[in-house]
Amino acid sequence: MGECKMNIKENINPYIFRGYDIRGVYPKDIDEDTAYTIGLSFGSYIQNLGKKQCIVGHDNRLSSPSLTKSLITGILSSGVDVYDIGLVTTPMYYYAWEVLNIPSGIMVTASHNPKDDNGFKMAFDERGNACGDMIVDFKNFTFHKQFKQGKGNLYQRDIKEEYFDLMKNSIHLGSRRIKAVIDCGNGATSLFAKDLYCQFPLDFEVLFGESDATFPNHHPDPSVESNLDALKKRVVETHAYVGLAFDGDGDRIGIVDNLGRMVPIDQYMILMMRDILPKTDKKRILFDVKCSKAVEDEAKRLGAQYEMYRTGNSYMKARMFSGDYIFGGELSGHVWFRDHFPGFDSGMYGGLRMVELLSHHTESLSELLEDLPIYYSTNELKFPSPDDQKHHVIEKIKEYVKEHGYNMSEVDGVKVLFDDGWALLRVSNTGPNITARFEAKTKDRLQQLENEFLTILKKYNQ
Repeated sequence: MGECKMNIKENINPYIFRGYDIRGVYPKDIDEDTAYTIGLSFGSYIQNLGKKQCIVGHDNRLSSPSLTKSLITGILSSGVDVYDIGLVTTPMYYYAWEVLNIPSGIMVTASHNPKDDNGFKMAFDERGNACGDMIVDFKNFTFHKQFKQGKGNLYQRDIKEEYFDLMKNSIHLGSRRIKAVIDCGNGATSLFAKDLYCQFPLDFEVLFGESDATFPNHHPDPSVESNLDALKKRVVETHAYVGLAFDGDGDRIGIVDNLGRMVPIDQYMILMMRDILPKTDKKRILFDVKCSKAVEDEAKRLGAQYEMYRTGNSYMKARMFSGDYIFGGELSGHVWFRDHFPGFDSGMYGGLRMVELLSHHTESLSELLEDLPIYYSTNELKFPSPDDQKHHVIEKIKEYVKEHGYNMSEVDGVKVLFDDGWALLRVSNTGPNITARFEAKTKDRLQQLENEFLTILKKYNQ
């Protein structure tokens, strides 16, 4: 790495320190000096935890190489050794923790955020991805600027082949040969998906498989149905059995069935539960507050213990291990397998599990979905709300719910529970938004819930 003269950033925007990562607009909120300062702070911080090594990887965003260079310069200047694994997907970065036996690291990525955003997913130690109070503590440490000085060593490491071997050893296809369409959305998976899926006996084609961080074809967020339009069309045109889509940094999965319909991830989760739970004695399932009640219904039917937990990759992943769950997922497309996989979220692996399941069935994906419990729900709805206001809005909604004597869960924002449906309103941890979702047993009841709580939201969110 060439010489890189950097400066400590004096006025870092405090709002880039979010619920489970650091994220902002490049270069307005996060520039090279910010990255250098974060690196210097990170290296100093983990030394106080007894760590002297870390891993750094980055996605294919336009600003990622320069931010990564500055970040690594800061970490090395604190006296910490860096293993640079280069341009990777976030799941490959997670697997590097295990390959190198180093629990500390930073992934430079803004996941599925707009193309001008970037950020840092951090792990300080064996606790995994930093979130909540851990990030607050790191923010305060950074602002105090009590940084260590030293000279760490830089090592380069390529983990692609080891990652592919993990996938090959974790997937066991049946006799039915599957035909799939894969949408990489020009994100980081565009550099790996074709090579990985060629390792398996299946027929597939790739959409938007060129690395292009301007995301010219669609935004790389498979949880938004409009981003799947090209995939849905191509699945129908080619008579494919399934369509698979990945987000910008490759840790989330989106599914399209053989009829060209988006499959909500909570429905995907139910199919995986039906496949996994009969084969294990550890019948423990985790899902986030945004998932349909159908997941809870199915867990009960299959005799599984379950927990509804707060949304967020870092929170969910940590809970997967602390609660010793065999499988978990959240509506955004993060899914965690711990039956014969290490338990980190990977879109490419989630897609292979769908292919594996279909290869052992004669029914189509649409037929496998036919007997799922029926509920009517909205998509996840987003409403702009400034970072310094959004938490206050949720507190006012909680007051409204308490005044009306409604049953409520506060595990993440406010989820109002009725016998025939629910309403969820929560702050986004990735941007200045409040998100909402509604579900009910009938369309009329769904409309009633939506009308009531969106009226209250608009009243306080001004």
